[in-house]
Amino acid sequence: MTTLGDVVSALEAVYPPGTAESWDAVGLVCGDRAEPVSTALFCVDVTQSTVDEAVEVGAQLLVAHHPLLLRGVTGVPADDPKGALVHRLIRTGIGLFTAHTNADAANPGVSDALAEALGLTVTGPLTPASDRELDVLTTYVPRADAEAVLAALHAAGAGTLGDYRDTAWVVDGTGRFRPVGGANPTIGALGELEQVAETRIEIVLDRRLRASVVAALRAAHPYEEVAFNLNEIAALPGDTGIGRIGELPEPEPLRVFADRVAAALPATAWGVRAAGDPERPIRRVAVCGGSGDGYLAAARRAGVDAYVTSDLRHHPAGDHLAAGGPALVDVAHWAGEWPWCGQAAGVVTTAFGGTVKALVSARRTDPWTVGATTKSGGPHK
Repeated sequence: MTTLGDVVSALEAVYPPGTAESWDAVGLVCGDRAEPVSTALFCVDVTQSTVDEAVEVGAQLLVAHHPLLLRGVTGVPADDPKGALVHRLIRTGIGLFTAHTNADAANPGVSDALAEALGLTVTGPLTPASDRELDVLTTYVPRADAEAVLAALHAAGAGTLGDYRDTAWVVDGTGRFRPVGGANPTIGALGELEQVAETRIEIVLDRRLRASVVAALRAAHPYEEVAFNLNEIAALPGDTGIGRIGELPEPEPLRVFADRVAAALPATAWGVRAAGDPERPIRRVAVCGGSGDGYLAAARRAGVDAYVTSDLRHHPAGDHLAAGGPALVDVAHWAGEWPWCGQAAGVVTTAFGGTVKALVSARRTDPWTVGATTKSGGPHK
């Protein structure tokens, strides 16, 4: 039997909640982790329509990209629109799980799904996130106490690198010190120069563990004054982050590329619009699922031919083009993120060998329902 907790664990392994932005609200919203799951429905938005669909298909889990309760709430009464959805989910035994900015940053994530839909071969992130922020701690311990101090450091979480645990670099040498004043030395006497056979230990640690690792060192070390160095390791760009850069097999004019985008994504009243020379050759493309005008400068620095995203505003778009930035292709927010639903469904299908039915919602939750094009030319050219 596959439980709700099993499915949540599989999704969080691919979309780690720790990579979500600090303001975000991701993870399990409602549902019993011990309950069985045989069908999960994947969608962009939690709406009356997608909850109806989850009930209709007999799902025990609804997986959404956009959080239902992003802003802080103090209650979910049934006469509130969102509260009503929570009540219906609970009454019908359907759990709700959200992967938002953690799915944006993941590799693969939301922008990878968008790039794949457009036929792009991804070469890297648009705005790379740093790999783990690491420190290196160096300390000096009497040889007889080195293993005990190492054990304490490892117990505090130091010495973890990827799939390796209890890592360290050690070398034996000689430590020199002279206790003076009010010192109460473990080894040696006041005023006397002491030479001690010591082990030098170097060990890496996640920067977030800095305080607890140093506390563990001080508690385990036999010396009254513990000598150590703690240095930050320079962060290197990783393969995760917001947006992706990819390439088309062959260049094509912007007008043709815009048609490619429109054909690849579900239809919306908003449609697809492009800004720039219609004949500009497009091959190297940046994409960002969701609202992306905050990354216009990154797209410009990346030297791409076009940037595909959503919710572009008039002035930033105009300033971007005036500064010589790449062509812009603006798609409906829902449509640009919808390909992720198939990707996330694939995570569950693979994790459980197809024993959990993973369905992608067919409901369009884009809020715009009417599109109109001006038919009279008027005086403007």
